[in-house]
Amino acid sequence: MKYNIDPELTPILELLPPFDLKDPGVMRATMDAMIAPANAELDTSGVTITDHHIPGAPGDPEVPVRVYQPENATAAVPGLIYLHGGGFVFGNLESEHANCLALCRNLGIVVVSVDYRLSPETAFPGPLEDCYAALSWAHAQRDTLDIDERRLGIMGQSAGGCLAAATALATRERGGPALCYQFLSIPVLDDRLDSTSMRAFTDTPIWHRPNAEQSWDYYLGSAYQRGGADVPALAAPAREQNLAGLPAACVTVMEFDPLRDEALSYAQRLLAAGVSTEIHCYPGTFHGSSMVTEATLSRRAVTDTYAALTRGLCIDQK
Repeated sequence: MKYNIDPELTPILELLPPFDLKDPGVMRATMDAMIAPANAELDTSGVTITDHHIPGAPGDPEVPVRVYQPENATAAVPGLIYLHGGGFVFGNLESEHANCLALCRNLGIVVVSVDYRLSPETAFPGPLEDCYAALSWAHAQRDTLDIDERRLGIMGQSAGGCLAAATALATRERGGPALCYQFLSIPVLDDRLDSTSMRAFTDTPIWHRPNAEQSWDYYLGSAYQRGGADVPALAAPAREQNLAGLPAACVTVMEFDPLRDEALSYAQRLLAAGVSTEIHCYPGTFHGSSMVTEATLSRRAVTDTYAALTRGLCIDQK
C-alpha cells in the first residue's frame, strides 16, 4: 500500500534498519548501536542522574531504574514514571535517555525511567510487575527524591504505553500509589488486532501487523493465546470494561500506524467513562517517525507533549 507520508519524514525511510522481531538479539544489538553515539554527545548539565536497583515483586529480580532530578529544584516537584517502547522485545535505560533528560530539564520534574524485563525471556505479567514495582518505589522514596506525591504521573511509548495503561489499571485495582496522570504515546493496547488500521497497515514503516503479531506472541508467552478470550486486561488494557476512576490522560497516535485505531478507541472510552482525556493524531506520520526530530510534525508533537504534561502534572509555569 502507498502511504502519503509527510515529505520531511521520508528521508529516514532509506536509513532505517529492518525492524524484524523474529530474532530479538539482533534487534536489540541493532537498536543499541543506533542509540549509543547520540547518547555519548548529550549535555547532562543541570540534571542529577543516578542509577538504582530496586526491589521487584516478591520472587522477582531487582528492577534497574534511572532517576533524573533537576538540580535547581527548591521544593518537591512532580514525578513521572517513564516506560520505554520496543515492542516488549527491545529497549533499555539508554533507549529514552535523551527524552528523559529533556523532560527533566525542560519541565523541572523528576523522571524515573524503568528497565523492565523484556519478552520473550519474560512474558506477562513480569514486565508489568517491574513497572508497578518502580511506581511503588518512587512513591515510597518520594521524600528522598523530592517528588510531590499529589503530582505523580506515568508515561509510556508504544509497548511502554501498554505498560503505562496497565500500571494505571493495576494501581486502581490494588489500591496502590495514586497516579494523577497517564500519557500514552502511540500505545499498544489490544491483542485482538481487529481494528481498521491494524487490518489495513500490513507494510507500514517500522511497525506493521506482522510485527504486532510477533510482539504479542512474545509478551503473552505460553500462558495465553493472542486474541483468546482469557487474555486479562492487565495484559491488554483495551479489554478492560470499566475505565472509570482512572487518571486523566493524553493519548497520541500517528496516522499511518496500525496501532492508531485501538488507541483512539481507548481514548474515546476513557472520555465516555468520565476521564479527562486529550487526544492528538499527527497527519502523514508513522510509528517511530518522531526519530526525525527536526521535522515540523515531530517538533509540534514535542511541544504538545510538554504542554499536556504541564497541565496533567500541574507544573508551575515560570
